[in-house]
Amino acid sequence: MIEIRFHGMGGQGAVMGALMLAEAAFSEGKHAQKIPVYGGMRRGGDVTVFLRLDDKPIRRTSGIYEPDALVVLDPTLTAHETVTKGLKRGGTVILNDTRKPAEVDLGVELSTTATVDATSLSTEIFGIRAIPITNTILMGAIAKATNWVKLESLYEPITHAFPGRIGELNVDACKKGYDAAEVA
Repeated sequence: MIEIRFHGMGGQGAVMGALMLAEAAFSEGKHAQKIPVYGGMRRGGDVTVFLRLDDKPIRRTSGIYEPDALVVLDPTLTAHETVTKGLKRGGTVILNDTRKPAEVDLGVELSTTATVDATSLSTEIFGIRAIPITNTILMGAIAKATNWVKLESLYEPITHAFPGRIGELNVDACKKGYDAAEVA
């Protein structure tokens, strides 16, 4: 089982991103469980999502306190100790970050570090927004950095969540995230 913790700001799409990743995993015959955690203040407030992926049914329903992987949608959040707390040695991180993977030090030895400047890509694709949409960009980075799901498996969940032109833009964002992600 892979236990992933997503961290973002309300409005960036952490909850929706985890759902799309879960649906992509389902389409590949895997099992998934998503548990969002947020307070009353959603837009702009801290959002954490727990996601488990496995080849067999998942029975565990607790939060994830020692994740195998972190996905961080906002570059300011990696500075907060609570975001990286409990990350397992040999874990995986996928970050919205302008740094190269070799420049990232989260205080634990990692097996995989992937970075992508999702904020800039979001501005390029969706325009300037108070809270950049980074989730689909990071979904592409996840597909490149891990074997959790194939890139193509993300397209249907994205277009299901966002029909029409918005879905097309988000699929494009996912592809650009895949292409732009740097993995070490």
